Amino acid sequence: MFESAELGHKIDKETFKAEVPKLRAELLDAQYDMLEKKEFPVIVLISGVDGSGKGETINLLYSWMDPRHISTLAFSSPTDEEASRPTMWRYWRTLPPKGKVGIFAGSWYSQPIADRISGDMRRAALDEHLDQINRFEAMLVNEGALVLKFWFHLSKAGQKTRLKALEKNPQTAWRVTKASYDRLKTYNKLQQVAGHVLRVTNTAHAPWIIVEGTDDEYRSLTVGRIVLEAMKRRLAQAEVQRVPVAPPIVHPIDQMNVLSELDLEQTLGKKEYERELAKYQARLSELVRDPRFVGKRSLVLVFEGADAAGKGGSIRRVASAMDARQYQIIPIAAPTEEERAQPYLWRFWRHLPRTGRVAIFDRSWYGRVLVERVEGFCAEADWLRAYAEIDDFEHQMVESGAIVVKFWLQISADEQLRRFKERQDTEFKRFKITDEDWRNRDKWDDYVAAVCDMVDRTSTGLAPWTLVEANDKNFARVKVIKTICERLENALKDGK
Repeated sequence: MFESAELGHKIDKETFKAEVPKLRAELLDAQYDMLEKKEFPVIVLISGVDGSGKGETINLLYSWMDPRHISTLAFSSPTDEEASRPTMWRYWRTLPPKGKVGIFAGSWYSQPIADRISGDMRRAALDEHLDQINRFEAMLVNEGALVLKFWFHLSKAGQKTRLKALEKNPQTAWRVTKASYDRLKTYNKLQQVAGHVLRVTNTAHAPWIIVEGTDDEYRSLTVGRIVLEAMKRRLAQAEVQRVPVAPPIVHPIDQMNVLSELDLEQTLGKKEYERELAKYQARLSELVRDPRFVGKRSLVLVFEGADAAGKGGSIRRVASAMDARQYQIIPIAAPTEEERAQPYLWRFWRHLPRTGRVAIFDRSWYGRVLVERVEGFCAEADWLRAYAEIDDFEHQMVESGAIVVKFWLQISADEQLRRFKERQDTEFKRFKITDEDWRNRDKWDDYVAAVCDMVDRTSTGLAPWTLVEANDKNFARVKVIKTICERLENALKDGK
């Protein structure tokens, strides 16, 4: 991947001074066009050898463009808050919105490279992490982001020369520390590890750009021109109009599916319901206060279901068993303007609970493969790739210690009609019924097909779906809270 010595690229200072005004003007024009259209964000990763000019380049981009619409993120070792969530959580929450530029100093590559060099990460673990990064970057690009990854290269001799020059200058001496020279000692190991990392993550959608860091003027103009040309090409692309037409949905020939085979006639008498509910609420209260949960685990509950299936009632029974300070209920509606400016999963990532906490999602990230699919609110390619992205998202949650429990509450079409009419005729329940609910009912069969696809593609060993027969509310509520207790007990017992 790297050469042992620099090629000696240089640009004389006069040429640099002559080129910069034009470059700055064009960068500003492109930045303002991007800001006006708000169609995509620009994500710039600056990585490389110490002393190769990473900081200087970031400062120049700030001076050449409007700094009000640029953010720079630098990451050190994860904080306690970050360490208790999925590895990529701290990067997700700092992504720039559409129209803005985000510069990542080091980024999601720094920690795995450092851990591999120090011996804290085995090769197999590194490759697994790099595979996760590739999927993450593919998701960003599929969501519209322009991702530019720069690696600044110096030979070992060149790095030593640069460090001494920085140390000699009173204005830059503060940037050279003992750690800088310690990293010089591991230069050969860095080349080996970084070479592997760059080869594995040099993808078609997010390729690496290797920039020689010896000459300041060459490095600066090279990066500036590449950023400019990438922005101009992207702005010049013909805008693809997405017509909201629902794709065809294939229904099973024999009309049998995972929902049609549910026994919706199951019921639970009032006395038995009260006894069972109290039993499992008490058990849940104990489990979320168990030191094994508080110290190492978190709980993510996902509630999906047919309209009027009783999600809200089930959520209330679960929540009432816990201390209100320990959980958060996240109701999911149409995305806000802020959320539409980010990748689809961003608004869910930001609500993931830290260790010892519970997040309850009243509807969730499955909207993309349900309502958005059926109603044609997104392109077919978007909801088809969403299955893999959702599985990856949930896998990362589990790997970080979360226990993910997902419920689909199902009722019959006749029971739904009865509940709709009851809501419509009851004064204090009218807020629960909308015109949209009636429209969705007209597409009952299409939603059933979408749900069956969802269960088939996203019910994994780490995060399985629990289908709840919900015609009888008492039966459904007890099944929900009993399932949560069983999943918690098994996870805490197995330590998984």
